[in-house]
Amino acid sequence: MIKASLRSHLTLWFAGLSLLILLSVGFYVGHIATEQMKQASGNTLLSTARSTAALLAVQLRERQLEVSLLSKAPLFRRGDLDAPDILALMELRTQSRAEYAWMGVVDAEGRVRQAVNGLLVNQSVQQRPWFQAGLRGEYTGDPHEAVLLAKLLPGAANGEPLRFIDFAAPIRNASGETIGVLGAHAHWRWVTQIVASAVTQKDALPDIEALIVDFDGKVLYPEALAGEQMPKDKLVTPTGWFTDNGYVTASVAVPSPSNARVSWYIMVRQPLDVALQPARSLLYKLMVLGLLAAIIFIVAAYYLASSLSRPIERLAKSAKQVQDHQPGAVFPQEHPVLEIAQLGQSLTGMTHSLLAKERELQETNASLEATVAQRTADLTQANADLLKLATHDALTGVFNRRRFDEKLAENSLLFQRTGRTFALLLIDADYFKRVNDTYGHAVGDDVLCQLAALIENTTRATDFVARYGGEEFAVLLPEVEEPDSPDVVAEKIRAAVAAAKFPTVSQVTVSIGVGVAEPSDRDSLALLKRADMRLYEAKGAGRNRVA
Repeated sequence: MIKASLRSHLTLWFAGLSLLILLSVGFYVGHIATEQMKQASGNTLLSTARSTAALLAVQLRERQLEVSLLSKAPLFRRGDLDAPDILALMELRTQSRAEYAWMGVVDAEGRVRQAVNGLLVNQSVQQRPWFQAGLRGEYTGDPHEAVLLAKLLPGAANGEPLRFIDFAAPIRNASGETIGVLGAHAHWRWVTQIVASAVTQKDALPDIEALIVDFDGKVLYPEALAGEQMPKDKLVTPTGWFTDNGYVTASVAVPSPSNARVSWYIMVRQPLDVALQPARSLLYKLMVLGLLAAIIFIVAAYYLASSLSRPIERLAKSAKQVQDHQPGAVFPQEHPVLEIAQLGQSLTGMTHSLLAKERELQETNASLEATVAQRTADLTQANADLLKLATHDALTGVFNRRRFDEKLAENSLLFQRTGRTFALLLIDADYFKRVNDTYGHAVGDDVLCQLAALIENTTRATDFVARYGGEEFAVLLPEVEEPDSPDVVAEKIRAAVAAAKFPTVSQVTVSIGVGVAEPSDRDSLALLKRADMRLYEAKGAGRNRVA
């Protein structure tokens, strides 16, 4: 039996074990890193999909609300659908909103009476779903190709077919009778641009792709994938994302109002290879480092095995004392074998160096802890500042429209659960355009700031004051009982504004619309519409009053 030398035994065993351990750790770390990268990519895609779906839902609700409010304008309620002012009003809306491809007024028999640019005038749209639904109430429809309208409009630059989103609302006269429908077609590319811009932010993941999918899993966007089928059972998953066909994909339903006939899902996906590239790079690096370390260990084992056992044991014992921070460690400085003597000298110097480094490390750790504490405090303050910027109006200092929408939704949910009613005041500065035109926008901004301060000082601490938009403010009243009923609070605000002196402008008045939540309200939009209608009544009755 051939026996290997001690040098060979130690070298083979040490090299083999070190290589096995390093490879095992490398594969294990690589597997963990792969799963974590996959989860991180999925969560990031899910966050992007949620923000994109929320943005798209807000845009759809705003266009539907715009069409609905326009159909309730006094010009329409007079009953004359051929009035020139109606066409001027629609033209003004379409000029300010590039997404509108067509807007028109249709009588109850389905004939187009007036339309922007004269498109489809005197043609019948009686069989169109948006007209039939618009006679019954507000309507938002799925994308479709409008054959008649597409012939009258220039085609898309990329050759894609023209598709549109329908919005409709009934037109009722002063007696409440439905006399027609106000319809509008928005370009489908408006929807796709919203989705594309939301997912192509500068800090977005690389190579991500956004899809719009209907409730059956059929792709609506992008055009290159239109008609393809996505897994229907993957549209809703417990985690919100899944891996399939070489992609990490997140799926989120687009929130839509109850009157909308749209059931879309936003799917944001990234190639699995791209998502896992950092983890694979880490695995390759670990493998290379493991091989290099194994080679180094083989060489070290070869030379260590060449020395005598007794000096090694002494060196090992002294090294263990150093490791355990025990005093009295002595390394032999002289030995017939040059390597052992050098090793003893080196370990002595290394011990002194390690002790010095340990002291430096302790001092460095103390400094780092102080720095981390300061950075944490700075970050906390920065987060507080960002929160205020996200919820408050930059000009007036009161809450902004976004925070108002959230607060209104919270009050509506509380009302539905507890029956505790609340009220909404919509406040609009009278003739504010004259202020800007006469004195300039700087004076107008000063007036808005003073108005916001007057409203805050007149309301209670529990009331919620927000800038609704432009010269319009909103106040939520969680308590509506006497003596501070909504009408009383509104009158206090109106009187305080009317009695106040505004620098340069002298006097400013406001009109206020009051709405109270009712059990029949399906959502907060109904209360908002009532308050807005009361505001129009106050304006129409001469301004500087409460309706």
